[in-house]
Amino acid sequence: MAIQIKVPSVGESISEVTIARWNKKTGDYVEMDELLCELESDKATFELNAEKAGVLTTKANEGDTIAVGDLICEIDTDAARPAGTTPAAEKPAKTEEKKAEAPKAVEPVKENYATGTPSPAAAKILAEKGIDPKEVKGTGKDGRISKSDALAAELKVTSNETKLRAERKEKMTSLRKTVSKRLVAAKNETAMLTTFNEVDMKPIMDLRAQYKNQFKDAFGVNLGFMSFFTKAVCVALKQFPAVNAYINGEEIIYHDYCDISIAVSAPKGLVVPVIRNAESLSLAEIEKEVATLAGKARDNKLSLEEMTGGTFTITNGGVFGSMLSTPIINPPQSAILGMHNIVERPVVKDGQIVIRPIMYVALSYDHRIIDGRESVGFLVKVKQCLENPSLLLTGGQDPNKLVLGL
Repeated sequence: MAIQIKVPSVGESISEVTIARWNKKTGDYVEMDELLCELESDKATFELNAEKAGVLTTKANEGDTIAVGDLICEIDTDAARPAGTTPAAEKPAKTEEKKAEAPKAVEPVKENYATGTPSPAAAKILAEKGIDPKEVKGTGKDGRISKSDALAAELKVTSNETKLRAERKEKMTSLRKTVSKRLVAAKNETAMLTTFNEVDMKPIMDLRAQYKNQFKDAFGVNLGFMSFFTKAVCVALKQFPAVNAYINGEEIIYHDYCDISIAVSAPKGLVVPVIRNAESLSLAEIEKEVATLAGKARDNKLSLEEMTGGTFTITNGGVFGSMLSTPIINPPQSAILGMHNIVERPVVKDGQIVIRPIMYVALSYDHRIIDGRESVGFLVKVKQCLENPSLLLTGGQDPNKLVLGL
C-alpha cells in the first residue's frame, strides 16, 4: 500500500514552501520518522519526516515551490526491506570501536635529477598547485626543474585563474525573495530618515572588564554589548513612545511593552528573532535570550513565533567591521538602531584631547510618525544611558549589584 505525504501546514500566513534539499531519493528505502527533505518558507526552514517505513517515490524536485496540502512524495509500505538491513529499532548497539589502521610507511623521496624531473622543493610547489611536471620546462642542470621554474609555472597558472570570467545562476530562496520585497517596500512606503550620534564605550567596557568573570560564573553566559544596548533602548522607548509605535491604516498603534527584534545573519539570509518584554529582563536574561536565538538562527531552527512581532529592531554591523551605515526599517516597525564597530579616536574631555573607544550609532526612522525632536532625543537618551550606566537603573539601586543581578 502506498501512503501519500503532503506538504503540512507550517503556519497560518504560509501558503507555499520550497523544497530546499532532498535527503532521500526515489527508490530509497526509508525508515519511519527518517528525515526525507527540508522545506523552506519565506520565514523559516522545516523538516519533513517519513510517516511509515517503505520505498520512497518523490513527486517534486529540489527548488520546486509547492502549495501547502499538495502531494510531495509517496511511500510504498508493502515494499520489501532490502536484504541485510534491519529496522532502526532492532539494530544492535556497537560493541567495539573500529580499529585504526596502521599508517602506511612513506617512502623517502629519491633525488632523481634526470631531464624534466623536479627537485624536491619544485615538486612540492607543483603538487600543491596541481601542475604536471611534464608541462614545465626545466632550466636547471641537465634540464631538471628547479624551484624557480616551479614558481614561474605557479605564477602563470595563478595569472590565468584570475582572468577567468565564470558566471553561475542560483535560484533565490523563499527567504531571500521575502527579504528583498520587504526591504524595497520599506524604502518605498515610508518617509525614512537616519540620524547619527557617537557613543564613548569606555564606561561599558570598563564595567564589562570588571565583572565579566563573575557574570559568567553566576549566569553561564558572557556579558556582551547587546544587553546594555537593549536596556538603553528600552529606557529610551519609554521616554519616546512614538519610536515604539507603528502605523496601521489611519491609526497609530502604541505599545506599552518593548519587544526588541535582533537582526541576525543566518546561513540562508537575514532573520530577526524577537526578545519579548525586554524592558522587564535583567542583563543576564537578555544575554541568554540573545545566545539562544542566535544559535537557533545559525542552525535554521527558529520557529515562526520567535520571528513574529517586534516593536523595535537593533542591528549590529560592527561585528563585520562596519564603521557607519543607514539601516533599513523592519516593517511594520517605525525605527531601527544600527550599532557599528568600536574604534579608538581622539575626543575632547574636560578641555583635554584624549583617546576613547568610540562607536557610531545610527537611528533610521519613519518621519510620518516620528518627528525630528523625538528621533534625536531618543538617540541622545541611548547615548546617555551607555555613557552613564547608572541611568539604566531604577529605584536608586547600586549599578554594580544590577550587573550581577543581585
